[in-house]
Amino acid sequence: MPEPEDTVDAHSGGDAPTGPSDLMDKVVGLCKRRGFIFQSAEIYGGFRSTYDYGPLGVNLLRNVKNAWWDAMVQRRDDVVGLDAAILSPPAVWEASGHLANFSDPLVDCRNCHQRWREDKIGGVCPACGSTQFTEARAFNLMFKTHAGPIEDEGAVAYLRPETAQGMFINFANVLQTTRKRPPFGIAQVGKSFRNEITPQNFVFRTREFEQMEMEYFVPPAEAQHWFEYWLDERYRWYLGLGIPESQLRLRHHDADELSHYSTGTADVEFLFPWGWDELEGIANRTDFDLKAHATASGERLEYFDQTSGERYVPYVIEPAAGATRTMMAFLLAAYSEDEVGGEARTVLRLHPRLAPYQVGVLPLSKKETLEPTAREVLALLQPHFMCDYDVTQSIGKRYRRQDEVGTPWCVTIDFDSLEDRAVTVRDRDSTDQVRVPVDGLAAELRRRLDGA
Repeated sequence: MPEPEDTVDAHSGGDAPTGPSDLMDKVVGLCKRRGFIFQSAEIYGGFRSTYDYGPLGVNLLRNVKNAWWDAMVQRRDDVVGLDAAILSPPAVWEASGHLANFSDPLVDCRNCHQRWREDKIGGVCPACGSTQFTEARAFNLMFKTHAGPIEDEGAVAYLRPETAQGMFINFANVLQTTRKRPPFGIAQVGKSFRNEITPQNFVFRTREFEQMEMEYFVPPAEAQHWFEYWLDERYRWYLGLGIPESQLRLRHHDADELSHYSTGTADVEFLFPWGWDELEGIANRTDFDLKAHATASGERLEYFDQTSGERYVPYVIEPAAGATRTMMAFLLAAYSEDEVGGEARTVLRLHPRLAPYQVGVLPLSKKETLEPTAREVLALLQPHFMCDYDVTQSIGKRYRRQDEVGTPWCVTIDFDSLEDRAVTVRDRDSTDQVRVPVDGLAAELRRRLDGA
């Protein structure tokens, strides 16, 4: 069996101190170097504020969304899913208030002529330091397009700026087909588009992003109870997947921050390198959306309780999270540097359910005698875990590579494996190694994953 870390006695050292800007640079560099996130259209010079998710990034992002879906839909009997269209007619956004209210204050710097959101720059141009700006004007964030061959006003459509409205306009359909009764929720994960004036901070604020939203329909008298319930549920979700409590907080909005539809909103915030910023908003949207769409469409969007004979428009509690910025938060929280046997290493201490690969399958050498057994082990594990198969460079360097991308367990097939039908399982965080029979390997790794 392989000795620990290329014959060096392995131990887990303390995390090296990393400053906020230094951390950001290191994580962005890691994302490019290891295939998490690429600049979109990079070979053409890049396209501002758009990113492509590489082989590791797409796995991590999918795992974040799957973990959300598991908690919000799969493990509950009061929430169902939906996948609504991205394109929708102006009537939807007029009724929701987006055409009138979904705007940011735009100013131009009189010196360098760059454009900024007035509420984000503090009166000083971030590019040149000037304090001279044009008068602020409203800039609607919605992407406008045309559906059909003729680009006239009758063909106007919009890319959705949020996934929520698809759930509101399908309320009656879901109510009828699922026979749910309040309190119940409709959940959706999908792309949204906002024409941000100043995209910034890597994938935190972009024009194309993914949301994880749920609309929870409740009797009006129970709205405050469920608002507080979902605040607690959503906060604990991030903690359970590895974000330290010191980097997480709940912040309630002041009255002047509230959206036009909200009587109460709180954000789950993460301590990013630039300070506290939003991961997820939980809002009491009251009955604003259902009533607005009912009035505009002429359709009844209400619930009739046959037991009590009461008919009412439910209130809505909305937990709305950004999948891409949540992925970024997990990366920042997981990044650490330590020493193993006197050698520096970079390690992503991602929760095993989020890691791009759960298992790295590593033959000790490239010798052909090991490949059949190594391939057998890979085939045994692939139905249960996302696996990486790596035969290049020394085993120690391959361990470092797997540590750097967050793989929680490495399985090494050595020459003893041909005789004893056992493999070495190495833990990412402790670097401890144990011998496990091939026949019990999948069960052992499943036990570890379930217990994480």
